[in-house]
Amino acid sequence: MGIAASELCQHVIRPTLLYLGRHSPTAEALLLGAAASQSALGSALDDPHGHGLYRISTRRHQLLWDQHLARDPDLASLVRGLASQHAFLCAPHLELIVNLRYATAIAWMLVEAQGSRLPAADDLPALARIWRQVFQPHGRLRDFLQAWQLCVDSQPHAA
Repeated sequence: MGIAASELCQHVIRPTLLYLGRHSPTAEALLLGAAASQSALGSALDDPHGHGLYRISTRRHQLLWDQHLARDPDLASLVRGLASQHAFLCAPHLELIVNLRYATAIAWMLVEAQGSRLPAADDLPALARIWRQVFQPHGRLRDFLQAWQLCVDSQPHAA
């Protein structure tokens, strides 16, 4: 079992979204569902398909920096501020595994770069469609819904 959903939301996802100025209940729910679907909330953090809570591939991480963040220096600086000062320069993709707030910021930037319109926070099928579009193009919507039920609904939520 990975990180408790309530603690992940309270101590990682919410503070990261607030720091980025992108907080909303829907953003929280989407990232929580993505972490549940991609890594069972951190049960497996490094995989051939991607790194960290959100299983972001090395290629997608690099493309996000090159094609999205590089065009907005202020946003890039904000995101870079979450990374470890020296480790990021030596192994930037390792940050996706060891730095939960950095990984969460990158995951949100992937959502933002996709330009998806956000549904209501409790519209799980719509959140699943965004998850599939952003994180798992070959995924099945039911995988997101089952991961939500197993990892999120089965645990108490943070207030």
